Amino acid sequence: MSDDETTASTTPTSTPTVTFTPNTTEKIQSAIKSLSSIITTIPSTTTNSLSILNDTKTYSQIATLLRQPNSGAGDNNLCRWLYDTFQSNVSDLQLIVLHFLPVIAGVYLSRVADRKPQAGFEAVLLALYAHETTSRAGEAVTITIPDISHPSVYHESKVVINKNNSTELNVVVVSPLLEPHGTVRSTRRARIVAVAFELFYSKISQIPISSKIDFCKFCKIWAGQNGDMYTNFEEEKEDEDDDEENDDENEEVVEEGESNEEFVKKGRVPMPWELLQAILRILGHCLLGPNNKDTMLFETASETCRCLFARAMHDVNPKAILAMRSLLRLSKNVVVDDFDPTELPKTDVITL
Repeated sequence: MSDDETTASTTPTSTPTVTFTPNTTEKIQSAIKSLSSIITTIPSTTTNSLSILNDTKTYSQIATLLRQPNSGAGDNNLCRWLYDTFQSNVSDLQLIVLHFLPVIAGVYLSRVADRKPQAGFEAVLLALYAHETTSRAGEAVTITIPDISHPSVYHESKVVINKNNSTELNVVVVSPLLEPHGTVRSTRRARIVAVAFELFYSKISQIPISSKIDFCKFCKIWAGQNGDMYTNFEEEKEDEDDDEENDDENEEVVEEGESNEEFVKKGRVPMPWELLQAILRILGHCLLGPNNKDTMLFETASETCRCLFARAMHDVNPKAILAMRSLLRLSKNVVVDDFDPTELPKTDVITL
């Protein structure tokens, strides 16, 4: 969209809680009209961006188009629509683009080895990266970890602690400084995609489950490893008979994986720590967040963790091994049911 269209009115109103201004509504209707010329059908009841976001048929059509052989080309109409829609600066429209980020990044990274032009996908990813860079003013995201070498403020200590540099450094960088980038190079690719996923994670509570499932499936493809051998990894300290049986099962899994070796390695991509960090946060939400009651999402995320754990073991990546093993252990303790121990029982009888 042009700069004139993105200029918002600054006239004060008596109702600041109104979400859709006339300019915003016009942008939404324009985006829907443009989308109708790209996909085959749009529900007749669709009147705003939230309707598109929650419609499964529309999502399926767009996701299918994004998986087409030439979907990431620079002249691709869908990529252009996604780019213009995100640049509209309408939060609901930007949320729609984030909805399709797992498919965009998944297809993009899986095709990098083919060395084919993907200017369309790169334009969308750069738009997300630029938005996050602007919102953070390029600053790093840090957290402060309590220093356990010092006594708690709620306790008294008679021991005198000598302060030194090792006890004062308790600030951890979650996301490094952001530098503006106008192009995607091989050395920047993982960082740009990771920042896009950080933006995705910041809105993850508003992202539908279908998008999260697609994310988990693509992460499994990126891992390029069969993680079935770690299905019962917490039972490693069983008796010797059980260990022998597990070894036999693992050998069968390896043989089966070897038969699919060509398929597994096809989507394998480099996974540096900066990309894994963003992936781990999203997987943690899928496993331990409020949507983990969805059986399909939970099982897909668990399977993805096993594949990434196998990849970390294969790469001998200590950070990734520790993080993935922690997620796997936590997922083993999650019971996927509708029971909520904090909810009061529904009964008319009051027990005194």
